[in-house]
Amino acid sequence: MSDAPADANSRPESRQPTAPDGATGALVLADGSVFWGHGIGATGTAVGEVCFNTSMTGYQEILADPSYAGQIITFTFPHIGNVGTNDEDMETVSPAARGLVLRADITAPSNYRSTRDLGDWLRKMNLVGLAGIDTRRLTRRIRDGGAPNGLVCHAPDGRFDLDALRAESRAFPGLEGMDLALEVTCRQTYAWDQTRWKYDHGFGQAEAPDRHVVAIDYGAKHNILRSLAGLGCRVTVVPATATTDEILGHGPDGIFLSNGPGDPAATGQYAVPVLKDLVDAGLPIFGICLGHQLLALALGGRTVKMHHGHRGANHPVKDLATGKVEITSQNHGFVVDGEALPDGVKASHISLFDGSVEGLTIEGRPIFSVQYHPEASPGPHDSHYLFERFINMIDRHAKTD
Repeated sequence: MSDAPADANSRPESRQPTAPDGATGALVLADGSVFWGHGIGATGTAVGEVCFNTSMTGYQEILADPSYAGQIITFTFPHIGNVGTNDEDMETVSPAARGLVLRADITAPSNYRSTRDLGDWLRKMNLVGLAGIDTRRLTRRIRDGGAPNGLVCHAPDGRFDLDALRAESRAFPGLEGMDLALEVTCRQTYAWDQTRWKYDHGFGQAEAPDRHVVAIDYGAKHNILRSLAGLGCRVTVVPATATTDEILGHGPDGIFLSNGPGDPAATGQYAVPVLKDLVDAGLPIFGICLGHQLLALALGGRTVKMHHGHRGANHPVKDLATGKVEITSQNHGFVVDGEALPDGVKASHISLFDGSVEGLTIEGRPIFSVQYHPEASPGPHDSHYLFERFINMIDRHAKTD
């Protein structure tokens, strides 16, 4: 179905008591505004922070990224579903995103790797979605007013209790102060040896790895672990709550701090004391996304909630050491405060969109981090060197022991 008239699509609640004819889905924001459309994916409701992602491809990887826990994703690109879905492109076992919003109907798949239509995949993954709304209007609203809390509802019978939906949307506390890493981290330690996917070969397996990396899982994407394994690392993945003794007890050559969702200050309540110990241990450390933010907190910095965040595969980042500009993939709603970096900690990369901190280096220590995702391929390979930098740090550190 098409949108309700544009001027009525998000009217105040007093002027919008019932759903328009044919509506089977709605996005209800915490301020009472309603965007009507038709439901896709699983039936029911899902509440969270409403954000937008500007990527033109990779919708399955986005929906399967644990960093989207607690969020409803608005896709700004109108044609979603054209390559279908498959088991190989999963970034985690079970998606943590709350739901999704699309402009157009799900596009019919046309790709040799597709094994399942996106609509079927959404139902299988219990993801609630909405299609048929003006996503440009919603995106401008988020851009100008900040990421709102909201609720997406799919009701095939077209019946909506707006009072109840608005109340549920308003009751969502928001991501600030919320520790979501505990929802997506692994429950026990495990070994990872799968390497990156190659055309006509699929995934590989690490053979005779000669370095040992312990990866702390705050919501790790599988392709990050594959990138480490593909460079000769034996990877041991530990839960976000692992203690210093548990981590160092594995005898690692280096420590990796993964991506993840939620407020870093909340996760830092238990993560920061451990990271301080690991920094003092002198081992090479590499952090990505939430791992980058937690490292900043452990070093004495601070993080702040962003207005609407960075989410997309077209974000330019400048390496301050080389002047090189990388096209990066990003997904974060919190950022390291560049005005509060402690002595000895410097910004290594900055966003060319807003000048925010995109990377850190620590003087005299084999420790660094980035805010973006070098395992993704938006450039397509602009940022893969960061994994090699980590490996080189491990090798140099081993020679000095």
